[in-house]
Parts: sequence; C-alpha cells; structure tokens
Amino acid sequence: MLSVPVFVCLVALTGCKKSGTDAVGLLGDWRSRSGFDGRSRQAAASFVLSTPDSKTLAYVGGGNDPDNNRLNDFWNYDRVRNTWTQVANFAGAARSSAVGFSVSNKGYVGTGIDANNVRLNDFYQYDPTTNKWTKVADYPGAPRYSAVAFTINGKGYVGTGYDRSNYYKDFFAYDPTTNAWTRTASFSGNKREGAVAFVLNNLGYVMTGNNNLVQQTDVWAYDPAQDTWIEKPKFTTDETVQRSYAVAFTINGKGYVSNGTGNTTTWEYDPTASTWTSRNTFDGAGQGIQRQFAVGFSIGNKGYVTTGSQGAGSFRFDDLWEFDPAIPRDDTN
Repeated sequence: MLSVPVFVCLVALTGCKKSGTDAVGLLGDWRSRSGFDGRSRQAAASFVLSTPDSKTLAYVGGGNDPDNNRLNDFWNYDRVRNTWTQVANFAGAARSSAVGFSVSNKGYVGTGIDANNVRLNDFYQYDPTTNKWTKVADYPGAPRYSAVAFTINGKGYVGTGYDRSNYYKDFFAYDPTTNAWTRTASFSGNKREGAVAFVLNNLGYVMTGNNNLVQQTDVWAYDPAQDTWIEKPKFTTDETVQRSYAVAFTINGKGYVSNGTGNTTTWEYDPTASTWTSRNTFDGAGQGIQRQFAVGFSIGNKGYVTTGSQGAGSFRFDDLWEFDPAIPRDDTN
C-alpha cells in the first residue's frame, strides 16, 4: 500500500532572494566556490571517483557551449583545494545529454547526442590511474539522450530517455567484471526524459522529467535484489515542485533535488520517513534565476551544482555552488 505523501515547510519558493522571508525557518545554505575551468556549457555528464591518497574528485565534461558546439573535454574538481584540473578528453564523439556513473573507482559515460544530432548508445570507461578512456560494451537499448543512471552494488543502471521520436522506460544493468549489460525490470512509472536519480540504502530512486512535455511528479525506487520498482510518495503537482532537467545528489543518507525547468527550489527526501521537505532555494546566478541541464554531485557532506543553462536561451553557466543542508542560510556568503 502506498503511503500518503507528506510535505512540510511548504512556502512560496519562486523568485527567491537571498535575504527574503522565504528563507526563514528553512535549512540549507548555498555558497559560491571555484567556477568550472572549462567553457560554459549545458547538458554535461559527471561522476565521482576516489584517488589513491583518499581524495574524492568529481569529474565533469561534455555538453554543449553557447554556440551549441558539442564538447569532449573533461575536468575534475578537488573540494579540498577548491580547484579544477583538466584530464584526458573523452574518447568518443563529442556529445551532450549523456549519462555518467562510477563503479569500482572507474568512471563511465555513454549515450547522448552528437554534433550531427545522431543519437548514441556507445559507452566508455575512464581510469583515473592511467588518465585514459577505453571503449566498453555498447548500451543495448535504443540510442537515446536525457536518460538517467545510478550505481548499486558494483553495477551501473541506465534507463529512460528520449530519441526525438520515442520516450523510453527500459533499464539495463552494466557489470564491469564481464563488460556486459543485462536487461532489468522496466521503470514502473511513465516513459520520460530529463529525469533525475539518486541512490539511498541500495535503492535507486528515479523521479521528475517529462513525457510529451507533461511534467511527471511520481517517484519510484528500484530494488535490484528483487528486480522490482516500488512507488514512493510523489512530488506535489504544485508548479514550484514539478520540473525536468534538474539535478540530484545525496548527503548523509538523504536525497536532494534542485533546479530544473522553471525552478530554483530544493527538496530533501528522507527514506526513513518517506517524506519530502523543502530546503532553501538555489542561490546561483544572481539568485532566483532557474537553470536546467546542470550537473549535480556530492562529495562528503556537501552537494554541488555547476554548469547548465537559463531557460531555452543560449546563455550557459560555468559557476559552481556548494550546498550544506545542515545549516541555515548565511547572507554574508
């Protein structure tokens, strides 16, 4: 039986100003960090890896620039040093709207759309030790872009997406020990593109996105042990919550969704209580300016948002913002 969705601290979250009254009583502080070193872009891919000296680095690359050129450069972000370093260029065709995930300290990037608008299903592995990309088995589903990916128990899962004609809901799991993909249970919600995903307690959560331009508010969790999707409390249909092309990350056992089409709001999911709670809105780009096709990742107890675009225009971002969910907004940041 589905539990009844519960929302707390629901406030007017559109057009947030940093010192506005909508921040009163809400946790979650955003602060600016070292901007992305590469060209400004949208629809990049990312993954997070650990180094032999116990650092955790986020990798960001690909996407398209303000002139809509597809890109293949990749960079890593060191939170401790607050610096970006360029690494080897992606070995496949330059692309945007690809997916990325990490397994056993290797990064994987695939699918997407290239400069000739060809939909892709190839995949590549990045080894931080050798700083090299190696082609691995192609994704067995139809070529697509704006899909989602997550990692559970040593396997990468990729599904949903769009190919300009069809929306998808199929899912496949990649096992790096065999370099093979296996079909898993199809997503139980509607087909969609531009969704987000995160992992909590060995369950892969997928939510948001759109189907035929209709924003989706349902939330599903995939259990690989049972090969089953479980419906969870959904986002409200309120326009301040539904979105596509958002970002998601996890911090201290909770999931976070922020930004997306027409949105700056940030929401926290507690898997124990199965509840969604509003947190302070995104501060980037002059506050209150939504961004879509950004990249989100977490390192330690902080979440990060970088790159992306403003609405349907050509403007691209290259800033980096750090989110701490445990403290109230600090107006001096």
